[in-house]
Amino acid sequence: MALFGIITAMVAYLIGMVIIGITSSRQNENVGDFYIGGRHLGPIVTAMSAEASDMSSWLLMGLPGLGYLTGLAEPTWTAVGLAVGTYLNWLIVARRLRCYSVVADNAITVPEFFSNRFGDSKRVLTLISALIIIIFFIPYTASGFSAIGKLFASLFSVDYHIAMLVGAVVVIGYTASGGFLAVSFTDLIQSIVMTIALVVVLGFGSSVAGGWGAVFDNARSLAGHLSLTLSHVPDSADFFSAGSTTPYGVLTIASTLAWGLGYFGMPHILLRFMAIEDEKKLRLSRRIASIWVVIAMAAAILIGLVGLGMTKAGAIDILPDASSSETVIISIAQLLSTHGFLAALIAGVILSGILACTMSTADSQLLAASSSVTKDILIDVFGVKLELAAQMRIARLSVLLISAAGIVIAWNPNSSVFRVVSFAWAGFGAAFGPVVLLALFWRRCNRQGAAAGMVAGGAMIFIWKFGVARLGGVFAIYELLPAFLIATVVIIVVSLLTPAPDRKVTDTFDKVAEMMRH
Repeated sequence: MALFGIITAMVAYLIGMVIIGITSSRQNENVGDFYIGGRHLGPIVTAMSAEASDMSSWLLMGLPGLGYLTGLAEPTWTAVGLAVGTYLNWLIVARRLRCYSVVADNAITVPEFFSNRFGDSKRVLTLISALIIIIFFIPYTASGFSAIGKLFASLFSVDYHIAMLVGAVVVIGYTASGGFLAVSFTDLIQSIVMTIALVVVLGFGSSVAGGWGAVFDNARSLAGHLSLTLSHVPDSADFFSAGSTTPYGVLTIASTLAWGLGYFGMPHILLRFMAIEDEKKLRLSRRIASIWVVIAMAAAILIGLVGLGMTKAGAIDILPDASSSETVIISIAQLLSTHGFLAALIAGVILSGILACTMSTADSQLLAASSSVTKDILIDVFGVKLELAAQMRIARLSVLLISAAGIVIAWNPNSSVFRVVSFAWAGFGAAFGPVVLLALFWRRCNRQGAAAGMVAGGAMIFIWKFGVARLGGVFAIYELLPAFLIATVVIIVVSLLTPAPDRKVTDTFDKVAEMMRH
């Protein structure tokens, strides 16, 4: 009965996503509708779809797992960095990018905006940025397919490959049929499902653990577990002994906070800014998004502490290792499902929340990568002339081809696809973040500087991750921070050493600046 209730809820959720995709497909009259929804998104959909596409399965699995295993320090500083990055992105980038993308020849993708902003008639910036998107988003999408497969396989004892393919087909189905509108509206629904999952798990879990007093007393008994400057190290022989600690110093905190820099370069989030129907409504979107992110991440971290209390109480059994600790919310949902059919349905909603986290990220990445192949490379760079119907067919075909590549990468159930998530986040943050900020706020920035900055930021991610960081010590920091800073310096230096932008480019900049004053 428990399993039937879980399956019922999850199947209903998946069918609902497909229905939204089919319904949204009727509103796609051209590629502008397919890739940016015709700039008709309302403020609530804009806010929640942006944040849902940002919070992958990391929200309901990664953060609780860190809180469970190592205590508050790492997940809390990560959450602070992401919360600040979220707010600043909405505050200083969103409205200006929305206006600039319209004034700069109505750009409907991030790569197209770069070329239009800098008067790049040869579309070099479009090609560079489109290739960066493809390089990082295909394996990123694969990690989403893999997460879906592992979730279904562990819950229902089915073959990983079959589970992964079923999940991938659903994501591909509503993305290829409905495009940006389907992705945005499904992301809105998925954010609601995530929220329900967080609230129910916290309430049920804390009750089983003996109340919030017992939860915090248990965490307090573990060395450094509630500290923001110490990281808890469990005793391998006895997980619930005091254990030991390692320092979580200033350099480590700064490196962790650097996650927030990634927001300025995330194509799937920047597209939401470009797609809102009225830039003046972005203030409401900013408030909704910022509040939801803070509450969601705080709840996710608390779930880790609740899971710890439930394990101490003997209600669930989770091994003290990184992989097992990430299954906290799954274990809580499975325990809830044993309390009758209604409880099993609720457990299915919770597990759908994990699925929602993964799908809401995978669909947005899939669409962004597809737009890079079709709109940016095929049409803009190579100048292929196509009728509107043919453009739509190729747009959907590119979704299928990119999905196929993602499925191939995710085929090995033991592959370390998840490791690419933080690396891809760093890649987009360093390659695009400095260019976005300087393109919007520095009049003297030119296309040579932008191109050099993209290449330098993307290359430095690889150089630092696989070279410099291995020196250890002060160099063993998250690669996004040094790469972001180096890319910024490169853009400024190259822009100053090369000719100033054309008059048309600066006039457009001045026009947008004037719009921002009103």
